[in-house]
Parts: sequence; structure tokens; C-alpha cells
Amino acid sequence: MTEPSKPEISGAIAATSMFVEVLVIGIGALAAITGFVSAAAGYSNMQKVAPLLASTPASGAALAFSYALGVAIDRAADYLLTSHRRRIRDRHFSSNAAYGLARRAVAESPHITAMADYARSRMRVCRGWILNSLLLSLSSILLVSRFPFQDRASLIAIVVTLGGLSTFGFYAAWMNITGTSYRKLSQQAAELREYSLTQSSDEIYDT
Repeated sequence: MTEPSKPEISGAIAATSMFVEVLVIGIGALAAITGFVSAAAGYSNMQKVAPLLASTPASGAALAFSYALGVAIDRAADYLLTSHRRRIRDRHFSSNAAYGLARRAVAESPHITAMADYARSRMRVCRGWILNSLLLSLSSILLVSRFPFQDRASLIAIVVTLGGLSTFGFYAAWMNITGTSYRKLSQQAAELREYSLTQSSDEIYDT
């Protein structure tokens, strides 16, 4: 019996990591949608269906739905942040071709590739939760407005404040990680090219 090769193991780890990332994003989106539905249904109706929602089949369906939502939210957030991402990238690369060359240059270094994958993982989670924070804030405001809470004005003010801080925090984190990733990619690609040229020069002098 042969052992799996390293590329297969790395691929499995990457797939698992991606699944977890999407699920983390999707759970937040599911919480927001649950809030919207609960606000629309009302307090008394939600009390009636609460036992059903807590059942094992409902939990399994929620997990699957969370993954699907995670994919949708990730794609939507990526689309909304495309112009921001391109502006950040243009600070470090003169063109799409230069960016492509840099990515191909570092692709041959497993360590650099692993670090870049980790950065992209954090980037995806942050950009997904920018949108999640907005959706959760809106659904929470609707819930507070529709459910029998006391001192609603104070609760809404707290929700707005926390939602704004969360949205800004995830956006700032995404900006920082994105900018750092592009800067490091540019530097690492330049170092690898310089090292390759040095090696080529040494080979010429040795012949």
C-alpha cells in the first residue's frame, strides 16, 4: 500500500482549510438571515417553531446551508471590494502581467506559497465578515424593533455602535492583510529573480 504523495496531502489540507473558511463566513450569514426571518415572523410565531429549529435534521440542514451561504457571501464581498483590491495592488505592481509574473516566480517556493495561502485565508474571512457585520447589524435592529424588548432605543444604539465598529474593524484588517500580502509578494519575487540571476552568473563564470 503506497502512501499519499506530499502534493495530495497539501491539496487535502488546502481543501479542508477552504471548507472551514467558507463555513465560518456562512455561519455569520445564516445568523443574519435567521434574524431577518425571525423579525418578519414575529415573536409568537418564532416561539412555536423554536423546537423544530433545534432538532437534529434542522441542524444538519443549517450546516449545509451555511456552507452555501458562505460561498455566496465570499463571492459578493470579493465583487464589492474588487476596486479597492486593485488600487492596493497597483501600489506594488505596474500591471496585471507584472503581478502574474510575481505569482509564478514565488509558486516554486513551497514555504512562500504556504505563507501566501495563510494570508489569503485570513483575507477571505475578513472580507466575508465585512458583509456579515452589516447584515447582522440590520437583522439585529429589526429583531429589537419587532420583539418585546425593553429600552429599545438603547439596544438599537448599542447594535449600531457594535455593528459599525465590527464592520470597520474587519475592513481595516482586510486592507492591512491585503496590502501586506501584495508588498511581500513584490519583495519576494524580486529577491527570487535576483537570486536566479546570481546563480546564472555563477554558472557562466564556472564554465
